[in-house]
Formats: sequence, C-alpha cells, structure tokens
Amino acid sequence: MPLPSFGGSLGYKRAAHLLHRATFGPTQLQIDSFATLTAGQAVTQLFQQPLPDPVLPIDPETGTEWVLTGTTDSNSGDRDLQEFLKGWFLGQMIGVGVSASNYLSYSTREKIVFFLHTVLTTIQSKVDNSRSLYFQNQLFRKFAFDKTLPAEYNFKALTKKISVDNAMLRLLDGNLNVNGSVNENYGRELLELYSIGRGLEGTLPPATIPGDYFNYKEQDVRAAAQVLSGWELDTTFTSVDETVELFSTGTQKLPRGKVRGSPSNASAHDNTVKQFSERFGNATIQPDPLLLNGSSATEASAMDEISQLIELIYAQPETARHFCRRIYRFFVYHEITQAIDDTIIAEMANTFVAHGYKIQPVLEDLFQSQHFYDAAAGLNDDAFGGIIKSPLDLMIGTFRFFNIQLPDPVVNAEAYYEQTGELIRSLESMGMHFYEPFDVAGYDAYHQYPIYHRSWISTNYLTRRYEFIRTLVSDSQMTMPGMLKIDPVAFVQNNISNAIASDARQLIIELTKYLLPLADNLTFDPALDDTAGLTAERMNYFLTAFLKSPQLDADPEGAWTFRWNNPVDMEVVRRQLENLFNAMMQSPEYQLY
Repeated sequence: MPLPSFGGSLGYKRAAHLLHRATFGPTQLQIDSFATLTAGQAVTQLFQQPLPDPVLPIDPETGTEWVLTGTTDSNSGDRDLQEFLKGWFLGQMIGVGVSASNYLSYSTREKIVFFLHTVLTTIQSKVDNSRSLYFQNQLFRKFAFDKTLPAEYNFKALTKKISVDNAMLRLLDGNLNVNGSVNENYGRELLELYSIGRGLEGTLPPATIPGDYFNYKEQDVRAAAQVLSGWELDTTFTSVDETVELFSTGTQKLPRGKVRGSPSNASAHDNTVKQFSERFGNATIQPDPLLLNGSSATEASAMDEISQLIELIYAQPETARHFCRRIYRFFVYHEITQAIDDTIIAEMANTFVAHGYKIQPVLEDLFQSQHFYDAAAGLNDDAFGGIIKSPLDLMIGTFRFFNIQLPDPVVNAEAYYEQTGELIRSLESMGMHFYEPFDVAGYDAYHQYPIYHRSWISTNYLTRRYEFIRTLVSDSQMTMPGMLKIDPVAFVQNNISNAIASDARQLIIELTKYLLPLADNLTFDPALDDTAGLTAERMNYFLTAFLKSPQLDADPEGAWTFRWNNPVDMEVVRRQLENLFNAMMQSPEYQLY
C-alpha cells in the first residue's frame, strides 16, 4: 500500500524541500508557486510529460553533433569530446534552453538520470569513449520517467540492458569475459552493487563462512559471470537494441555491445548449465534450445540467459529493498534504521514490485508522503537541512536560484564548453570528480557506510565551496566577458518588495526563507528563539555582516533604509548586499538542503 500521504498545502518550507530534493534547484518564484499546492498537485507538475529530447551536444570544431553520426578527421580529439559531453550533461541539469514551463519537470528527469548514474555508475577514464558515455546517459534518460511507458520500461529491464551497454562492458571488463577464461568483475558488482546487495549496512553480523555474502555466495558470482560471458564492445555503434527508441521521434535505436563471433554463432559464450546456490533456490540457467543454432549459442540465446539471470535476481525480495534504500539515501536521508527498513523501505519496495519495477511510481509515492516531509517523528533535522549538498547540487542550485545563464551551447559552443570546463574543474576542487568516481561503486557520498554524504566535506573542500560562492558574489560589477556572476542588487530589486528590502531585518528573514533550509519563527531576540529554525545569534551575525559600511554609520539600520530608498550611493548598497549574500551563502547552513 502507498505510504501515508501528506495533507494540505505545502507552504514555502516544504515546497523548497521538495524542489531541492526532487530537482536540481528552484527559483524563488517556483518555491512560491509550489507553496500553494498539495503534495499530489506538486508531484503531478514535477512529472509533467511529454518533455523534449535534449538538443545533441555540438563539437565546436565542426559545428555539428558527433554522438550519432560519429567522428571524422575534422572533429576534436575524443578526450576533448568527452569533456564536451560532460559539459553538455551539466547543461541538461541546469536546463539550458529549456522553457520555463518545462523546467521543473525537465530538472526532475535529469535528477533521476544523475541518480541512475550514481547507482549504475561509470568512470570516464576507464570507458574512454565519448559516444559510449553519451549512449549510456541517454539510456538512463529513456528510463527515468517510466510510469506511462510500456511495461518493458522498468528498472529490471534497465538492469538487463546495462549488462550489455558498451560503457558498462568496458568499465567492468565484460568485454574480457569469455568461455574458458571467465572474468567475474561485472557479475560480482552486479550482485553486490547493482541489484541484490549484501543487506542493510550496520545490521549485518560478521561473515563466518568464506564466500558467503548473506544474499548470495561466491558460487553465484561465478555462475552469473558464466551467464554474462561472450560479449564485446561495438565501437562502430551499429549493434542496436531493437526494443529501445533512442529519442521520442523513434528515428534511431539504442546502440549496445555485441556478441563475439556472430549473431548466429556466439562462439565465446559459455553454453553450459549454470548452477546457483541455495541463496537462489539452487536454480539453474541454461540456453533455450529454441534459440540455439544447433548446439551453438547465438546472440538471442546469450541475451535470453542474461534475462533469466536478472529475473532470478529480482525474484528475491531483497533486490527491491536494496534499490529502494538507494532511492531513500539519495532523496531523503542517509541513515536507515532497522525500523525504517521494516516500514518505509518495505512499503517502497512493495510499490516498486506492484508497479512492475518502475521507478517513477516509487518516487511519486515518496514525494507525496508524510515521511518525506517529516522524516522521523521528533527528528526535525532529518527532513529539512539533513543532507549535505553535493558540489553539483550546490553549484546548479545556486545557478538556478539566481538565474545565472551559460552561453548558448549551439550558437556559441566554444564559449559554452570553455565555461562548463571551468565548472567541472570547480566541482573537482570541491571534491566531486564528475564522471570519475574513485571506484566502481560510484561516488562515496551515495554508498559508503557509515560516512555517506559527510564525505563531501573536508577543511579543504569546505574552503573551496566558500571560494566558489565568493567568486560568484563579490565584485559583481567587476566582471570579464564570460564570467558567471550574481548581481545581488538586481536580485533584490527584481524579487523582493521595496517594503521588505528597505528593512534590514525583514530582508534577512525573507532571504533566509529561500536560501537556508530552516527558517521557522526567525527572530533577532535571543529570548524568543527557542522555536526558531536559526538562533538569534546566527541572525545577528548576518545582520552585522550586512550593515558593515565604509561610512561607519551611527544608525546602521536607518542608514540602510535611507540608502535603499534614495539610491544615490549604490556602490555602498552593492557592497552591503554582497556582504550579506556572502555571509549567508558561505554559511554551513547553505551547504545543507
């Protein structure tokens, strides 16, 4: 049954919470708009369809796309193209060129695409092919909004397809897995990371039997590797999955790997019976005689065995729970107690199974639930401001809120990739090696027990986060062509009423509502802050930073009101607002959502 739902309108705090978690970040107007909606109405808007296909990435050397048609001697080198592709994906997350009416649903889809990348991850330097990376990214996009798609579009089917995806074959050496010399890398990670897992972290007893991983055994790793044998990369990208349309127009099928040998003679596939352990009911997987070519394996029989394997794995209840834990940690909170696992995760898994292993129904139910907005009874910090923003969420959320624009990626591709290249380097300085996680489990923040999201923060990374904000905010008029900047004066003029903007304290309270996750009952009086989201000490810190002026005002608050209402010394106004925005956005609270 569905999780108990949240009733009534969201209000600005819950609206901001939903939009920060479900998308890559809202504007102030979008938060205000969603504040009037019920959770159900909000979710309907987030999953609004149909959505446009992304405009294809452009190589600035040729002015044309390369991911579909391939490259020639005129194209940039593939290492450059890989960087362009990552810059292109950043643009999808930011919503470059996306209409305002589509932005939030588009961003929701891209957040799911990124989530799938954190689960079924890849490593750029190992794959080392821009087209392979692109097609995997587009595969995730095809499966992100799956509720209204045909039944065969679901996460179980995606797991089958990723098993013969060119990028995954390269990442985990599936292309080296052949009969007689079985490579177990992908089979092992398929079980441990991508499907059934080892169980709820922190609750498992010490392993006492070598090769026993609670939900599967070493025998199952070997059997899975045998099932997965016999595939290789298709660097021509002419082998396609006939069941997946690459775009909504239906003009091209999804490229994938191919069997060694030929479709009628998959000569490197292990064609024997594969025996699984008692963890899988002592099941066996063997080729379908109707798909063989005499006694020889075929592409169809090898693919059918992979399908049998994934069906066997998904027949285990723990597989649905493992995936729903990944959803929960990404969108809700990192800590999953046994009680939450037995209630919230169990219900999410029931929804997942009942809807044919589709992702969207689970997310829709979660985003409408009382639990999503309360997290756990008596624990206010779980729901609001409970997750440390990834460098990606920090960067894109800031850009979205302040409507920072990138160059047009089609008309001015060279400037666009120069700018996104800088952003990717900035992400790295803040601790996120975009598309280059340290291992095949993906980015530590999404899987590494018990630290999880705290891995984003170190003394150096926090300093870099603050530097990122300072570069955006400070000296906003001293800009060079192509520099990305926040104009705090224009933002306040365009988004906050004059009555509020001219009152220093009211301005801080208003900005806190949108910039920081906890903004209830705000006050500057320490005697009244017992129920406040931030202490009065914190609010007064923002006030002091804001009213600092080179003119040493005798009445700082009155002087601000006069300057704002009589704009004769806008340079001082600008400096004061820069001080305020820097103080608020370089705070620990701004690192949370």
